[in-house]
Amino acid sequence: MLASMRSTFRKAKRRPVTIGSTLSDVVNQALRESPSRPVGEPSPFEMVTFGNRKRRVHHEPGDIQAVIENEERGTLRRR
Repeated sequence: MLASMRSTFRKAKRRPVTIGSTLSDVVNQALRESPSRPVGEPSPFEMVTFGNRKRRVHHEPGDIQAVIENEERGTLRRR
């Protein structure tokens, strides 16, 4: 991993030299342009569970929230 980080940093340092700028200017420009780029569709929510890797269990965030709310109601009734 460290080797790939080094090669990435070397590439990043070469780019400003080719366009006659500084590394800081290139990073600042990339940070300014980043929010304006369109974002693709997010991938569907997928929860990794234990067991058979081939058989995936599909849970939606709303389902999980419903379970949490039911558990909270159960603890309130006991009090």
